[in-house]
Amino acid sequence: MTEITDLQTRYKTEIAPKLKESLNIKNIMAIPKVTKITVNVGIGTYVKQGNKDYSHIVENVQAITGLKPVVTKAKKAISNFKIRENDVIGVAVTLRGKKMYAFLNKLTNIVFPRVRDFRGLSPKSFDGNGNYSIGFKEHIVFPEISPDDVIKLHGVQVNIGTDAKDDESGLALLKELGFPFKK
Repeated sequence: MTEITDLQTRYKTEIAPKLKESLNIKNIMAIPKVTKITVNVGIGTYVKQGNKDYSHIVENVQAITGLKPVVTKAKKAISNFKIRENDVIGVAVTLRGKKMYAFLNKLTNIVFPRVRDFRGLSPKSFDGNGNYSIGFKEHIVFPEISPDDVIKLHGVQVNIGTDAKDDESGLALLKELGFPFKK
């Protein structure tokens, strides 16, 4: 638990004052911060292949995040994707507070170095409002997943929500948090 408080206290004591100075912000409450992290796994194609048991995917996401995921269902039928209403299409978890800071710490210090042929994150994955999206092709880059116990590889989408007003301040926040961006 010391890493969690270290990242939280480091944000409050070191990162926030640096951001206030570098972004030329006068009000402390206007300094950008991470508000939530959403971890998603799409399983629509897996279920459509005839596999009704997706419990191992739910267990994987639970092991990665430490929280039980919500199974998402289709709100309406889309014939082009062969999706009917209430079909299972994904698994999602939203992290906030201490678990969010623990996940950020794990992401920057353990997961990114484990990604094969990793050359840095693209600064183009912002959405225009300071939020950032990262996609992993294989879920075995997370340390909680044992490669020997994997039934089927699946991807993981991580969305980092910030309260930054634009992409530049979101990029500055994530750089200060230790995200390795391409130069």
